[in-house]
Amino acid sequence: MRALIARDLADAMVSGLSADRRFATAYNAALLSANMAIACAGYRVTAKTGHHKISLNSVRLALSAAAGKYADYFETCRRKRNVIDYTRSHVATDTEADEIVKKATEFQGVVEAWIASKFANLSR
Repeated sequence: MRALIARDLADAMVSGLSADRRFATAYNAALLSANMAIACAGYRVTAKTGHHKISLNSVRLALSAAAGKYADYFETCRRKRNVIDYTRSHVATDTEADEIVKKATEFQGVVEAWIASKFANLSR
């Protein structure tokens, strides 16, 4: 999962990509980070309707307060990502794409710190 997160964060920073694609790719990195934390806590969210929302809600249970502000932010982003991937183009702005890349990178750090503190054998 770490390799997927690193790939998506790197891809989201590629200049020349549309803001929509950068936004959706950074969102995916954040979702993968949430799922990594959930997996470390011993759970798995199955790929069914609503699984992104369930992941963002479940990461609160795993990381507690540390995840709250990120889960709220990425829940808002989830709805925008759905529009980007399934309905319209030119939805995200460059500012929004830059912000989600920053937040996804921060969140990855929070998840890695949590893993290191709770599951040293699983840390980097």
